[in-house]
Amino acid sequence: MKQEIREIELLAPARDAHVAIEAINHGADAVYMGATSFGARAQAGNSIDDVARVCDYAHQYNAHIYATVNTIVYDNELKQVERLVHSLYRVGVDALIIQDMGLLRLDLPPIALHASTQCDIRTPKKARFLEAAGCSQLVLARELSLDEINAIHSAVKVPLEAFVHGALCVCYSGRCQASYAFKGRSANRGECAQLCRLPYDLEDSNGHKIISNKHLLSLRDLNQSDRVKAMIDAGVSSFKIEGRLKDVGYVKNVVAYYRQVLDGIIAGSGRNLKRSSFGMSSFTFEPRLERSFNRSFTNYFLDGHPAPQSLTMASLDTPKSLGEPLGRVREVRGTILRLESGLAISNGDGLSFMGADGLFSGVRINEVHGNDIVLNSSTPIKRGTMVYRTFDKQFNDVLSKPSAHRRIGVDVSLRIVGNLLCIDAIDERGCQVTHSMEVPTLEKSRSPQTERQRAELAKLGNTIYILNEAKLLGEYFIPASVLSQLRHEMVEYLDRAWRIIRPVEMRRPELHDVKYFTNVLTSADNVANHLACEFYKSHGVEKIESAIEVRPRNDGVVMTTRYCLRRELGACRRAADARKLPESLFLHSGNVLMRVECDCAKCEMRLSLV
Repeated sequence: MKQEIREIELLAPARDAHVAIEAINHGADAVYMGATSFGARAQAGNSIDDVARVCDYAHQYNAHIYATVNTIVYDNELKQVERLVHSLYRVGVDALIIQDMGLLRLDLPPIALHASTQCDIRTPKKARFLEAAGCSQLVLARELSLDEINAIHSAVKVPLEAFVHGALCVCYSGRCQASYAFKGRSANRGECAQLCRLPYDLEDSNGHKIISNKHLLSLRDLNQSDRVKAMIDAGVSSFKIEGRLKDVGYVKNVVAYYRQVLDGIIAGSGRNLKRSSFGMSSFTFEPRLERSFNRSFTNYFLDGHPAPQSLTMASLDTPKSLGEPLGRVREVRGTILRLESGLAISNGDGLSFMGADGLFSGVRINEVHGNDIVLNSSTPIKRGTMVYRTFDKQFNDVLSKPSAHRRIGVDVSLRIVGNLLCIDAIDERGCQVTHSMEVPTLEKSRSPQTERQRAELAKLGNTIYILNEAKLLGEYFIPASVLSQLRHEMVEYLDRAWRIIRPVEMRRPELHDVKYFTNVLTSADNVANHLACEFYKSHGVEKIESAIEVRPRNDGVVMTTRYCLRRELGACRRAADARKLPESLFLHSGNVLMRVECDCAKCEMRLSLV
């Protein structure tokens, strides 16, 4: 039985058109970006014209553009969303990433729909329903293990998308109500106040502090670069990098790194895997993940629940970038540090370290003299302290310039038919063209002409193409002007052919007779408009509680997490030698006060309003 070939997609974030185009140049197979509104990052919106420009650029390589329309929508906004979607469809957006099922009851064009991670896809039954609703790609919850991913993969036929790198939300995505409950800023409307990055005191029921001023909910950044093959084996087809607010240098570096990882896996797959887009990227730098923003790394729950004493998930000391480990301080003399480091250090590098107060501080390098570095200010740093590089001046200088080229390979051959000089071209996308021009009788050359002809046809630097194989007429002299015209017109016809044959995915049909897997929805299901109500009722839901954004108040659970504070602090109730903590625990930061409840049967933590 012939094994089906799977397409593998590297999906990159983009805050704007410039970042999107650079993501494509550095090897992304697809890019997700916000439009003018209704994306889950309010600060990463883009005009329709900019989205159109990105689509035109990406589609040359069969790279896809996914527009994030993944906020919840209020009743008075439904027509606005409808008009937005039509505009996105007209300019060539390949799919919408959505959360609000009310969109399925709008008058939409036949654009493909992807179920956002805000849909909280953790189970096969949820995945099966969203597939039946017409979604052609499912963005899985970040918390899933390989076994859970495989179970969902076995339950559906549509591709699965999973986060592979970047910042982690501590709460199940789409179910965090803390920001709205405390700050009036809805995470489901793209306005998250990031309460999980605040410093908290851990207190008992009497207000006594057990732990002071630690970032107890701030998770490290996800890094699955060593687990990509296992994720593919479990059923993941689209590998998503988080970071629609990240700068272009971050996107360049991280995309290039995962491009190399995926290319290696695909090359060794025995033709069972292939890229979902075309074109080979070449870089002017060596990608390294630790040289870009990171809070140190975690595999999160990919390999299942960690051992109770494994302190691997939270960045307790700082919510900011920890950066790249440089080495330890050997000596301090005023503003001069002597570091024990095997890495090259440059003027302008930014450093961080933990002070005696348990807080991280930052400082900039003015000069470097061997192992001695001169700081821009005196710093209370002690001998033996570990120093991290949070800003790599030399690396960022490289990334601030053009740092990648992406080219489509094309094979050509020349032949003579009567008084016509013909060129046949076929590129890696499958575009095949034949073009000819009438020329005077070609004369035999006294010297070989193959290299000269190849050099002339290879002048493709201002196009997306690169010459691969070439069968030429080395025994004939062909004027450079003739070869140049043939080359120019060949490129024009290849471009035209691709615009004709490029595949476009359409929206999958909704199966209206499929029932939702429960007949009750709570406020955590984020139903905020009458069309979403109609959608769920048409699929058998009988009782629907409105989202908190359209209710007077919320007085219950505001976060549900698979991350457990007790386990992170070595106090898991399941561990025999665990640290003992009071039964009643509270997190306190300014006017934010939440009760901590650990559900050991589900291995989940809930945070509630007090």
